[in-house]
Amino acid sequence: MSNIKSAFYNKKAFIPFVTCGDPDLSITEKIVYEMADNGADLIELGIPFSDPVAEGVTIQKASKRALDNGTTTDKIFEMVMRIRKYTNIPLVFMTYANIVFSYGSEKFISAASDLNVDGLILPDVPYEESDEFSGICNKYNMDLISLIAPTSKERIAKIAKQAKGFVYCVSSLGVTGVRQKITTDLKSIITEIKANTNIPAAIGFGISTPEQAKNMAEIADGLIVGSAIVKLCEEYKENAPQYIGRYVKEMKKAII
Repeated sequence: MSNIKSAFYNKKAFIPFVTCGDPDLSITEKIVYEMADNGADLIELGIPFSDPVAEGVTIQKASKRALDNGTTTDKIFEMVMRIRKYTNIPLVFMTYANIVFSYGSEKFISAASDLNVDGLILPDVPYEESDEFSGICNKYNMDLISLIAPTSKERIAKIAKQAKGFVYCVSSLGVTGVRQKITTDLKSIITEIKANTNIPAAIGFGISTPEQAKNMAEIADGLIVGSAIVKLCEEYKENAPQYIGRYVKEMKKAII
């Protein structure tokens, strides 16, 4: 069984996101350990980018703080090497095509694979243009995670049939960020995804409370939370790990 598949096996997966390097990489490393120890099933590691087009203000600011701190892809790889001595929890990188291109696509993906990173999410790469990344990911046994949005409509079946790892189902139009209410008809989107693939579907964008988590877990195989966690990083800085650990525990408890 693949590491990503194990994250969803016989349970609803809770998938937290953290921007690497915010407030610094030593804190990010501690945050990952707290997440793993408090019930996270898979962790998304955000590699900061100067123009994160899919992100709302919260994660944009986190990316800027991380870059201002001197966070680089190589330093993140070094952090993951240390993390892998502690835990085998499924990890995926979330970043933008330019980061991978500038590093060298094959060099980036092969290095990530060597670190036992299980997947890659590139929100600015549409399905129709994903071949140049998916081929390399396949070569190095890494899942390129597909995103399906409310606007995907007639493309949902096609994307789902080719999806690897898990399907990232975007809950709402627009960028990432905490939302008071999610009004998209996610049930019908998940139903269509399930009609075309056996791999898990996780909902992300806007989820922040245990009540929202519980509601989303009734529809999907897992849920992804980013902005609410990044806000804790911004608020508590070097003390963030303990607060994020508590938050992850609370969110996981809501979907058991």
